[in-house]
Amino acid sequence: MFKQKKFWFSLLGVLLSVILLVCSLNWSRQNVAELTRWHRSKVSPVIMIPGSSATENRFDRLVKKLNQNANEKHSLLKVRVTNDDQIHYSGSIRPGDNEPIIVVGFENNHDGYDNIKQQARRFALAFEDLNEQYNFNNFKAIGHSNGGLIYTAFLEKYYPEYAQQVTLKRLMTIGTPYNFNEGSMQHKAQMLTDFIKDRKKLPTELVMYSVAGSQTYNADGLVPVGSVLAGRYIYQGQVKQFTTITVSGEDAQHSALPQNDQIVELIERYMLDHVKKRPTIQGMPQLRGDEK
Repeated sequence: MFKQKKFWFSLLGVLLSVILLVCSLNWSRQNVAELTRWHRSKVSPVIMIPGSSATENRFDRLVKKLNQNANEKHSLLKVRVTNDDQIHYSGSIRPGDNEPIIVVGFENNHDGYDNIKQQARRFALAFEDLNEQYNFNNFKAIGHSNGGLIYTAFLEKYYPEYAQQVTLKRLMTIGTPYNFNEGSMQHKAQMLTDFIKDRKKLPTELVMYSVAGSQTYNADGLVPVGSVLAGRYIYQGQVKQFTTITVSGEDAQHSALPQNDQIVELIERYMLDHVKKRPTIQGMPQLRGDEK
């Protein structure tokens, strides 16, 4: 009888130990998951795409200007996707940097709708690889010139696959020719027609800024202002907020737009999460958005 009681007490002790161990493991998993979610929500990269004929070095001057006024310097990670779909990295993200800047360039950086579609596909490959490595659950996006077209193609065709896991908080396109060289909507490029047709696939909670340069009254020296403004037929009424801004004056020429001081301030004020606000530049445009 004594041996039987001892056996049952021993068995009960083992069962209690197993229960405590299982509870402890579940608690640990929940805490690890919670810490992982917290960490992912803290990291919010700014992912930039340059225009045609530009490389992953295109935004070096812009990043330098942003870092001059940042409370904490932004790391700069550069990504190059080659024509064989291989992804190459240079630079790094500093531990503890919650708002790094990532620039994605392409070996095929040529103009033309077919190339833009290929670049959007390759950006999707880079985006997936970046998310696997850095495990972020939200990001901000900036595209200069054709970089804005690449982003639009990506958002309509590839981003819906990631939308439940990774939120695009804000998008800014700079000097983006949504209707290529056409300054009037009387002649719509096939690309613009396709973008308008698929606009329902855009994220509805997106805040979007479309910036045009105006070196002359109707162009930035390369892209007609009317072509930039054609972006409203894609985004306006589909995303949460769509705002168009036109900058003029010094450095309003197309290739100079990414380092234009007015645009740098627009990025600081409306795209970055944490930045020390500097005095407003004289002549700074006031933003007026069109909400859904």
